[in-house]
Amino acid sequence: MSNKAKILVVDDDHDLVEVLKAVLEGESYDVVVAYNGKEAVAKAKKENPDLILLDIIMPEKDGFLTAEELKKDPAFAKTPILALTSFSGGDMGQPFPFEVEEYIMKSTSPKDILKKVAAHLERKGI
Repeated sequence: MSNKAKILVVDDDHDLVEVLKAVLEGESYDVVVAYNGKEAVAKAKKENPDLILLDIIMPEKDGFLTAEELKKDPAFAKTPILALTSFSGGDMGQPFPFEVEEYIMKSTSPKDILKKVAAHLERKGI
């Protein structure tokens, strides 16, 4: 168990989850995973992550509903949620239809994802 932040990675693409998990663990983050929105809410409540990387298009409960549910819960209202998406803003319309701290294209390099994660955790004081 590291002394660094705990990150919940949520995506129905198992390969992407494994890549993100390996990259984050390589920086000594504790990583918890979920493969759909319903599972993400349950894991968030159980694990109390410091930051959530959340896919938008998923089965069970999509990222829109998942983020909305989490942000309405006082326990997670200030937890940074970074949305992972294959869509650009132009594809889905601007602004995106739900409030998260940042949108990250799935094509973003692991190095840049790590920088974004670190920046949001730093703003949170972690």
